[in-house]
Amino acid sequence: MQAAIIGGGIGGLAAALYLARADIRCTVFEAGASFSELGVGINLQPHAIRALAELGLYDALAKVSVEPRETCFFNRHGQLIHKERLGRNAGYQWPQFSIHRADLHDALLSAVRARLGADAVVMAHRCVRVDEAPGGVRLHWEGPRGEPLPASEATIAIACDGVHSTVRRQFYPGEGPFAFGGINMWRGSTRYRPILGGRCTILAGSLSFGKLVIYPMRDHGDGTQLINWNVEVKSDAAGPNQWNKNGRIEDFLWRYDKSRFDWLDVPDLLSRADMVLEYPMVDRDPIPRWSFGRVALLGDAAHPMYPRSGNGAAQSIIDGECLARMLTTHEPEAALAAYQAERLPKANGIVLASRSSPPDLIIETVEARTGGAPFERLEDVIGADEMAAIIDRFKRLVGGDLASVNRA
Repeated sequence: MQAAIIGGGIGGLAAALYLARADIRCTVFEAGASFSELGVGINLQPHAIRALAELGLYDALAKVSVEPRETCFFNRHGQLIHKERLGRNAGYQWPQFSIHRADLHDALLSAVRARLGADAVVMAHRCVRVDEAPGGVRLHWEGPRGEPLPASEATIAIACDGVHSTVRRQFYPGEGPFAFGGINMWRGSTRYRPILGGRCTILAGSLSFGKLVIYPMRDHGDGTQLINWNVEVKSDAAGPNQWNKNGRIEDFLWRYDKSRFDWLDVPDLLSRADMVLEYPMVDRDPIPRWSFGRVALLGDAAHPMYPRSGNGAAQSIIDGECLARMLTTHEPEAALAAYQAERLPKANGIVLASRSSPPDLIIETVEARTGGAPFERLEDVIGADEMAAIIDRFKRLVGGDLASVNRA
């Protein structure tokens, strides 16, 4: 069996490693002429680390990541609302890692080239169409300037070509634009002193005021850290939907003029940014099919979702594990159908929950009940049981609850 993986992102490379582990030959085709580093981070929760550890990547990731011990929720006035233990600090058998997206990608890419061969990743091949062929599929490509390239054949094709997936558009030609959730986002990174001990992820503020997500993703030898931060703001109009669109700090810095707390000077952190990117918070409405004969969608091509707690990447990795497992026990078309049957309902549920009831709901609930004012007694606003229920419900949905992860 020969698998063609369309797209060399996190989902495509993880799928390649899982397929290789199952003794299935595969080639990864990447549209770009090179991989570029984007200065944004990602949180890999224990259920994702468990999967990556199965692929033998634990040590490589541990060397280039930060292991947070807790998440702290604050209101817009810097008042602590809730602390949630993370990873091994919460009893999981695996840690949570906060990592630069480029470092995660490098670890996956190095493993693919080491295990599958230097020619296992083919660059500058953008897929324009996948057709049925005798005993498999024929893939049509074009180069960076739109020039046609020779077609290739494989037993199956796995479309990991992201939120702008050409293959998805082939099967859903009338799908239309992305679903904009009324939130624009700016993301950046700042080399900075450790915040709250340097082992904490922070959610602060609210969407109406300007929600902050802050966490370290690299440790430096001089005691500083590379801090990932993002600002999310309610908006009636979507910003430019380009992953690497440069943003302007003056568009949002004014919101935090008074956000100087005893635990962080927010304007100082943001104004020292190394880079700023801007894009809207978008996803797509769930679709009823991912598999089409010997072609299947995976990761963002199948289920683009809001970037909540790193679950876009986590679910892509889990997709790859499931796909490889099905291919070891089924014929190709049946395997892709079985993969769809197992993963589609779960991932589509996460897409919808990420819109309405992520863990961030804690700070939004406090904001609504206080009208954005400081509180005197938190227990008069929200109870510990209510906050725990919000977090636990989302963990169970994504497969990241303690019992499920440790049992796996």
